[in-house]
Amino acid sequence: MECLLPTPFSFSSSFSSPSWFSPFLVLKNSSKLGFNRKLCSFNRNGSRSTSMSHEMESSVFSYKKLIHFALEETNSHTQFVPSPLQEKYSSLLAMDDETELQMLSFEAPKIRLLRSLCIEGSDGMQVLDFAAFPKPEFDLPIFCANFFTAAKMNIIVLDLNPLHDVMDQEDYKEKYYKGLIPLGLKYSELLPWGGKLTSESLKFFSPIVIWTRFSSSPYNHSVLFSAFKDYYKAWLELMDRSEEETDASQVDRNREAQHRYLTWRAEKDPGHGVLKRLVGEALAKDVISEFLFNGVNKLGSKTFLDYFPEYRCEDGRVNEKRSMIGKSFESRPWNARGEFIGNRVS
Repeated sequence: MECLLPTPFSFSSSFSSPSWFSPFLVLKNSSKLGFNRKLCSFNRNGSRSTSMSHEMESSVFSYKKLIHFALEETNSHTQFVPSPLQEKYSSLLAMDDETELQMLSFEAPKIRLLRSLCIEGSDGMQVLDFAAFPKPEFDLPIFCANFFTAAKMNIIVLDLNPLHDVMDQEDYKEKYYKGLIPLGLKYSELLPWGGKLTSESLKFFSPIVIWTRFSSSPYNHSVLFSAFKDYYKAWLELMDRSEEETDASQVDRNREAQHRYLTWRAEKDPGHGVLKRLVGEALAKDVISEFLFNGVNKLGSKTFLDYFPEYRCEDGRVNEKRSMIGKSFESRPWNARGEFIGNRVS
């Protein structure tokens, strides 16, 4: 299985070492994590080898097409290079010896981590977890695409997750979301609200979030692919316009906000069960904390219970319940102007 890279692929001078022009290597059976050796080849001039897109093109419906699109689109906006994480996290074979988890990671001048996890199971299951985390010097939203597809059902979350509170901070909502409300309305009609969403999760979503469930069909997948592309292009345009923060206190505030987000996702993300079933608890925990939500152990020192003390059990453990507030939203809690119309989330 080959990894997909954009064409052309531009490298900054800071990564001009010949090692960055060699294939990425992931050690096979030489790590306690048991990752497989895989090659992602590209020419010295940056162009992909023609074989790299063969597998992607062989499948009519494949989330790899979205990864390929995102990398090419990113390349048209900024220079990006492989993240150091790529050396360790590239490909992992599930316990069934058939399902492969493919991972890619990059960084750019305004992006701390751009990463993807793609899973294609032999039973028709597909998973895409794609995210772009800004550097703390930028208060950009976090691009988030979490797609799960089984034989007949699709569970979808697509959003530009706000770094700061969009319910109380009108200036932040105006800055990043005012111009995107029409885009959100377009796809909220095509991809209706997916049912109950907990109050805690809602804190991390924006007025344009797409949370939906639908049955598999070429039309529905076409709409989803279109939504991903439009949302990602919108995020890149926001990135282009974003300006670096020079106030150290604001940078610290951005860093803590991202760390809080990562801490929540690393502990409570509902997709973790899929990973545990595929690769076991130890490997799943490593991929979650060190790859998917990289930064949870580095951007701050606060724990999950520091941020969310309501989840503390009497013995000091984290309560495993999805919601402690007990409220959920069965319909979209924003109106056509992007105003929150649900009861206030505490």
